[in-house]
Amino acid sequence: MSVIGSTRLSLGEEQAMLLDVARDFCRRQSPMSAVRAQLDSPLGFDNAVWRQMVDLGWTGIALPESVGGSALGVAAVVPVAEALGRAMLGTPLLATTLAAQLLQRAAPGAQDDLLAEIAAGAVATVAMLENEDWGNTRYQVSLDSENRLSGVKMLVWDAQAADLLVVVARDGAGETVLAPVRRAAVADAALAPHTMIDETRRAARIDFTGVQAEAVIAGPSVLSALRDYRLLGALLVAAEAGGSAASCLDTTVAYLKTRKQFGKLIGSYQALKHPAVEILTAVDATRSFVYHAASVVGEEPLAQEAEIACRMAKAQATETLCHAGDRAIQFHGGMGFTYECDAQLYLRRAQWAQQQFGDARHHRTQLAALLLD
Repeated sequence: MSVIGSTRLSLGEEQAMLLDVARDFCRRQSPMSAVRAQLDSPLGFDNAVWRQMVDLGWTGIALPESVGGSALGVAAVVPVAEALGRAMLGTPLLATTLAAQLLQRAAPGAQDDLLAEIAAGAVATVAMLENEDWGNTRYQVSLDSENRLSGVKMLVWDAQAADLLVVVARDGAGETVLAPVRRAAVADAALAPHTMIDETRRAARIDFTGVQAEAVIAGPSVLSALRDYRLLGALLVAAEAGGSAASCLDTTVAYLKTRKQFGKLIGSYQALKHPAVEILTAVDATRSFVYHAASVVGEEPLAQEAEIACRMAKAQATETLCHAGDRAIQFHGGMGFTYECDAQLYLRRAQWAQQQFGDARHHRTQLAALLLD
C-alpha cells in the first residue's frame, strides 16, 4: 500500500466541541503555576481536577454507551490529548483510555464490568514493558495454572494512582495473555517509583510475583489488541506532544516580544525569527499528521493505513517538540538553563514523549518496511 492519495483529514462536530471545552478547561485548571505546584506531589496531579474530568465524561469518551461511555470512538480523545499537552496537565487520562482500549479490543463485551468502572472514573494502566524496547514481544512475566503472576514490569505509567493494572504476561503454553489485577492486590513494597525526566509524569517498577490475577484474557485477539495499543498510544502521545509544542512556541514568542538587547526586541532579529517560523510550520505539520491519523483509526483492528498514519504522527510530533524545547532554552539565553524557566518543562516533556511508545527512529524503521518493501 502507498500513502499517496491517503490524505483524509476530518474534524467532526463532536471533536471540535471537545477541543473547545478541553482547551477552556485546561486553561483554567492548569496555569503554569498549578503545573509547577504538582511537580513534587506523590501523584503528579490534583485529584479534584481529575474528578472534574471524570464528571465531564472524558474517561468514557471512547467507551460504548452500554458501560456508561459516550461511544465517540478513540479518535475523539485526540483533541482532549492535544489540550492536555498544551496545558502540560499531567493526569492518568491517557493511560486509562489506552488500558480501556486494550481490554475492549482483546475481549469485546467480556470485560464490561471493568470498562464500566473505568468510565465511572477508576484509574487504569497497562503493565507491558520489561525492558526499554517498545518493540519487544517476548514477555517473561508468567502466569501459572492458578492464575498467579511471577515477574517484574517496568515503567508502568501512572501506577501510583492506578486502581486497575492490566498485566501483559505469558501462560504455561507460552501464549501471550492479559491479566487484569487490582492495585489493592499488589503490596506497596512491590512498587518502586521511577525518577522521571518529565516531572509531570509518574511511573513505577512493579514486582507482580505472587499476585493473583482477577481474570485471564487469552486468544488470537490479544496480539492484535496489543498491536493496536502500541499504535493508539503513539497517536495519543503525539497529539499531546503537538499541544505541548504549540504551547512551547507561544511561551518562546512571548519572550521574544518582551526581551531587549542593544535597545531592540530580540524577536526582531532574523536569527531568532526564522527558527520560530520553522517551529510554527512543524507544529502545523504535526497537527496535520495527528488529525489524519485520528481520521483513519476506528474501533476495528487497525488497518495498514492507520498504522502508517500513527507511526508518522509519532515521529513528526516528538521531533517537533524536541526542537521547540531546545530552541526555547537557547532563545531564553542564560535564564533558559535555569530550573525556574518554563522552557525546561517543555524540553523534559519532549525527552519523555520521544521514548514513549517508541522514538522517531523506531517508527521510521517500521515505516520503511510498510512503504518501501
